[in-house]
Amino acid sequence: MKRLFALLIAALPLCAIAQESIDQRVEELLSKMTIEDKIGQLNQMDGRRDLEKIKQEVREGTLSSIMNIVDPAVTNELQRIAIEESPAGIPLLFARDVVHGFNTVLPIPLGMAASWDEELIEAAARNTALEATERGIRWAFAPMMDIARDARWGRIAESFGEDTYMSGRLASAVVRGYQGESLADQTSMAACAKHFVGYGDAEGGRDYNTTSIPPRTLRDVYLPPFRACVENGCASIMTSFNDNDGLPSTGNKWLLTELLREQWGFEGVVVSDWGSVAGLIPHGVAHDKRDAAHQCIEAGCDVDMSSRSYLLHLKELIESGEVDMAVLDEAVRRVLKLKMELGLFEQPYARTPEQSDIYSEPILATACRLAEESIVMLKNEGGVLPIVPEKVKRVLVVGPMADAPYDQMGTWALDGDKTHTVTPIAAMQQEWGEKVQIEYIPCLTHPRDKSTAEFKKMKKAARKADVVVAFVGEEQMMSGEAHSLSSLDLQGAQAEMLEALAEVDTPLVTVFLAGRPLTIARQVEISDAILYAWHPGTMGGQALSNIIFGKANPSGKLPVTFPRNVGQIPLYYNHKHTSHRAKGTEGNLDNIPREAYQSVMGHTSSYLDVAPSPLFHFGYGLSYTTFELSDIKIENTAVTAEDTIRVSIVVTNTGEVDGTEVVQLYTGRKTASVTQPMKELKGFQRVTLKAGESRRVEFELPVGRLAFHNRDMVLAVEEGKYTLWLGTDCQNGLKTYFKIIK
Repeated sequence: MKRLFALLIAALPLCAIAQESIDQRVEELLSKMTIEDKIGQLNQMDGRRDLEKIKQEVREGTLSSIMNIVDPAVTNELQRIAIEESPAGIPLLFARDVVHGFNTVLPIPLGMAASWDEELIEAAARNTALEATERGIRWAFAPMMDIARDARWGRIAESFGEDTYMSGRLASAVVRGYQGESLADQTSMAACAKHFVGYGDAEGGRDYNTTSIPPRTLRDVYLPPFRACVENGCASIMTSFNDNDGLPSTGNKWLLTELLREQWGFEGVVVSDWGSVAGLIPHGVAHDKRDAAHQCIEAGCDVDMSSRSYLLHLKELIESGEVDMAVLDEAVRRVLKLKMELGLFEQPYARTPEQSDIYSEPILATACRLAEESIVMLKNEGGVLPIVPEKVKRVLVVGPMADAPYDQMGTWALDGDKTHTVTPIAAMQQEWGEKVQIEYIPCLTHPRDKSTAEFKKMKKAARKADVVVAFVGEEQMMSGEAHSLSSLDLQGAQAEMLEALAEVDTPLVTVFLAGRPLTIARQVEISDAILYAWHPGTMGGQALSNIIFGKANPSGKLPVTFPRNVGQIPLYYNHKHTSHRAKGTEGNLDNIPREAYQSVMGHTSSYLDVAPSPLFHFGYGLSYTTFELSDIKIENTAVTAEDTIRVSIVVTNTGEVDGTEVVQLYTGRKTASVTQPMKELKGFQRVTLKAGESRRVEFELPVGRLAFHNRDMVLAVEEGKYTLWLGTDCQNGLKTYFKIIK
C-alpha cells in the first residue's frame, strides 16, 4: 500500500504536480511511513561496494541516497528497485563530489576565483550539471566556500580563496549554475554548501584539525559566504569535520539549528561530511555511535553520510524516549521535500538526451575560456610574452607539467578522463609547430623527480633557443583533501632545473601548474616572465597556449596572497589594524650589527628575517596591455545605514592591445567599536576595453554591506568616517572618503 501511494504520485502529470503543494505531499507520504522507512531516508552510503548488497539494502528501504555511482544503467536499476520493491517506494538520490567540472574538468575552484568572473563561473557550473545529470547525479557536494588563508592546507585548492565577500559571490554563482531555474529540471543538481563551518582555519594547515575561531571572527569572516548561498536558494549544507572551540560542527546545535535554521531560515537538508557523525567519537565528545547519533540528530544534522550511526541506533533512541519522534520526522520531511523538489517522484531515472552533452564543443569552449581567465601573469620583464612567431623562431619547452594530462586536472577530478586533457605541449605543437620550431625536453618525468641527468642536454638546447618555457608545479595528489604540506617549495629537482636554465642567457618563462600558492620568490627572481595557471583542467593546455602566443590576453587576478616563505603564514590582505603596524622596511638580518643594543627593534609587528609584505598581494595580476585609473567620483559622501553609495572611476586602456581589467572596490576605517581590517573587498567588476578606449565604471555599494558585529556582538553599521578605494588590486588605486551618519 505504501509503495502504491508513492507510485500513484509518480504517475501524476507534471502539471498536476506543479499545482499541488509539496508540503502536503510530504505530509501524506510521511503519515504512511514506518519508523524503519523514516530512518532509512536519513542513511547515505558509498556506492563503491558490492552491488548485490547495495540492491538488497535498497529493497529493504535502508538507503536514501547513494554516492559515487556514475553508470546510468546501474543508477536506473537501483532506482527501479527503490520504486518497485522497497517498502515505501521512495526514489533514491544519487550524489557525487562534483567540485570543478564533471567529465569536462574546469580549473580548480581557486583557479576559477582568479577569473573574478561570476557570470562565466555560473555558466560553467550549468555545463557541469548537464554532464553530471546525464550520468544520473542529482546532488553535488559543492561549492566549497571555506575561507582559506593557509596554503599548507591542501583543500585551499577547493576554495575561492581568502576573501569573505568574493567567496560568497562566487559560491552563489555555482549554486545558481548547478540548480538552474528549477530543481525539478532534469538538468539541475542540488548544490551543497560546504563545509559548515571554519574548516579552512585548521590548525597548522593540517587537514581535519581543530579550529579556534573567536565568535566575532566566525560571524564576520567565515559564516557570510554560507549565508549568501542560503539566500541564493542552496538546497543543502554539509557540516565540517572540525571542531571549533571544542564543539564538532556535526553535533553543534547552536550552529545547525539555532543559527542556520532559526536565525537564517534555512529549510534545506543538512548532511554530515563523510563519517563525521561517528567522528564525534575520536573527537572525544561521544562514547559510541549511539551517543554520536543522539547528539547529531538533536543538533540538526539530517543525513548521516556513511557512518550508519542513525541506521543502527535511531530506532532504539526513539523507543527509549531519548529522541522525540518529532525530531526524526523533521529530518525526514526535509529529505522528502528535496526529493520532491528535484522531481524524482515524477522523473526518477537518468536523463537520456538525443545528443550527449559530455565533452561537447560548447562545454569545452567554456572550460577553455574559464581556464584562460584563471591564468595570472605575475611578471613579464622586457615583454618576453607573448611569443610572436615573426620574432621568435626556436622555443624550448621543458618541465614535468608540460605534458601531465592527469595532474593538470587537479584534485577532485573524479570523472575526468586524462585522454581528453589538452596539455600545453600538445596545444603548442599543434597550433604553432609549423610557424615556430618547438623542441620538447621533459627533463623531469614528474614534479617529485630528483634526477638531473637531462640537465646538460637541456642547457645545450636552451642556448640555441630564442625563449625557454618551463612548466613546473605540483602533481594532482599534492593538493586536496588530506594533502597538507609543511613546505611550499617546488618538489623534486624542479628548482634546480630552473636555476640551470637561468645560467643560460636565454629568456625564461616559468609556468606554474599547482593546487595552491607556492613559495616561489627565487623562481620569480630568476625568470623573465611568470604565469600561474593553478590546475587548469581539461582545456588548460589550450588556454595556456593561447596566452603564451597572444591569442588571449591574461586577465586573472590573485584570489589569495602569496607569501615570501612559509613562515609568514597566515598572510592575507585584510588583516586588522594593530598597535604596532609593520612599516615595510623590516626583515633584513644583515642590517642588525653584531652585539647590538638589546632593544625591541623598532616596535613593529614583523619578522627579523623576512619583509612583512607578501611576494604578491591579493588582487594582483598583469596584462599584455596597461590600464590607468582616473577621476574617481563619489555621489554621496554622507549616507545612512539604509542608503546606497554610488561611486565611479574612469578606466583607460593605455596599451596597444585589447584587454580586461578587474576593478576592485575596497573600504576601510581606522576607528570603530572593535578593531577592523585595514581594508575589505566590497565589490568588483571585469571591464573589457579596446586599445586606447576609456570608460567610466560605476559601482553601487549598499551601506548595509559594511555591517559587522560590534562590541555588543550585534550586526550593525556604525557611524563614522570611511575610506573607499577603487583599484586594480588591494594595494594600487585611487581613494575617496565618505561618512555614515544617523
